[in-house]
Amino acid sequence: MDSRRDPLQARLTNAPDRLRLDEWLPPQHGIAPRIRFGKHWINTLWAVPLLAVLLAAAIVAARYVRTLPSVAAFMATYPGLAPWPSAVHSGFPWWLRLQHFLNLLFMVFIIRSGIQILADHPRLYWSRGSIPGREWFRFQRDVPQDRVWTSKDDSVTIPAWLGIPGVRHSVGLARWWHLSFDLLWLANGLVSWVLLFSTDQWHRLVPTSWSVFPNALSTALQYLSLQFPVEQAWTRYNALQQLTYFITVFIAAPLAAITGLMQSPAIANRFGGLSRRLSRQAARSVHFLVMCWFVLFIFIHVTLVFTTGMRRNLNFMFAGVNDESWRGVALFAVAMAFVALAWVCASPLTIRHARLVQRAGRRLIGRIKGLAERWEPRVQYADTDISSYFWLNGTLPRSAAYEALRREDFAAYRLRIGGLVARPCTLSFAQIKAMDKQVQVCEHFCIQGWSGVAKWGGLPMRRLLELVGPLPGARYVVFYSFADGAAGGRYYDVHSIENMRHALSLLAYEMNDAPLTFMHGAPLRLRCENELGFKMVKWIEAIELVDDFSHLGAGQGGYNEDHEFYGYRMPI
Repeated sequence: MDSRRDPLQARLTNAPDRLRLDEWLPPQHGIAPRIRFGKHWINTLWAVPLLAVLLAAAIVAARYVRTLPSVAAFMATYPGLAPWPSAVHSGFPWWLRLQHFLNLLFMVFIIRSGIQILADHPRLYWSRGSIPGREWFRFQRDVPQDRVWTSKDDSVTIPAWLGIPGVRHSVGLARWWHLSFDLLWLANGLVSWVLLFSTDQWHRLVPTSWSVFPNALSTALQYLSLQFPVEQAWTRYNALQQLTYFITVFIAAPLAAITGLMQSPAIANRFGGLSRRLSRQAARSVHFLVMCWFVLFIFIHVTLVFTTGMRRNLNFMFAGVNDESWRGVALFAVAMAFVALAWVCASPLTIRHARLVQRAGRRLIGRIKGLAERWEPRVQYADTDISSYFWLNGTLPRSAAYEALRREDFAAYRLRIGGLVARPCTLSFAQIKAMDKQVQVCEHFCIQGWSGVAKWGGLPMRRLLELVGPLPGARYVVFYSFADGAAGGRYYDVHSIENMRHALSLLAYEMNDAPLTFMHGAPLRLRCENELGFKMVKWIEAIELVDDFSHLGAGQGGYNEDHEFYGYRMPI
């Protein structure tokens, strides 16, 4: 064994390449989704009968108002088709039909994996801090006040037919699906935009007259009164269709991308002006509402396709012909069979081949994450922004050695720094606190979805690196914890040495102007403000610089990367 290696390497454990359900977090069911109005929580399941009643009332009202002379005159003036300057003459070309199918396929996996991610922290907030009791939407009970309740405890189980992979606290695997298909969906969307505006197809989606609004109202009355407008989709959409598609393609889709990216610590902690106006929790809430828009759009779109001329509509988008043949229906059946097969196979495949999903996701989006790591995090907040509640997480250290140090207030604590360094050393807690102290007020981003702002004080990592002098071959910094991971074996995580040289990378021993508490990682924890929280190792026992991490644990770059299939690079 290399004499420069830290002895804690021997305490690391390998991990299986599949998701072992018998060793995983046990299932925990949440509650029906609820929305808060003031101090009262309303079960959203009431929305089903309520919407049915409102729809029936709207149909009756629409049929009545159409008999009024003024409404009849309005609808005669605005029949539902605004006087566009030109129509579409190219029908539904092959590229449009292909992208329509790909968009559906990608969206299926984005929505399913998104629901799975939300289940890891099943609460939505508008404020920056994730303070229990202030959420506006949840499908979990109140946070218990009589015991320690971590964010992992708060996660709930989603059925495998709905989420991916439908296992409680499988957020790491769900994120690979979500981010990978996000990238494919965005690429498909950008190609669509280029092709739309390089052909006459943009006329379907982009209004060119303010008369689209009264025409859309007229069309809505026609649909609600069950006297559907004449379909002319081969050459143009009616005003309501055009507005709806325009909102979906040019407003909802970009908003989904922006609010998704604003949940990234690397981006939010780089662009202060935007992150101060759109916090991670506000971005999560808007992201969720955009998803609801897409689900509603898909439901109404499919319903109208089948009720306003199924064969002709399916011929448009699946066969590219304008007739009453059955070709579109046949192609639609094949396409839906493929989507259904992919839907059914996604969760079992993820459970049995979890490492494969991790590696495939890393190959697809790993380099993009690597680029995001290069951004120097800059954003800091005022003391008034500090969160009144900071969620707990992590498996606590239980060794006799740690307990002895804790009882003596860490007076005998010694931090080892070794590996590929010119000057390996061991520092006492007093020596660490006597070195250059840095204070920063930053936002913490947990992979599960919660966030919180805290003031951290401690030793900048760049100063520690200057002290030990990394050798030319040192590329990574390994942090070993006093704590074991949930599945046994010592907890650790790996960072690039470049990440540790960022100005806000810190060995923290204070939190909110007080000594770091046991639950938050005493005596030392890492702060690395362009990464998700699980990479900020708590209860640090030793630090080692290495040239490669493939020999550590299962070789994925950290304990959660090994055992829970997270990504080594997690700035997004």
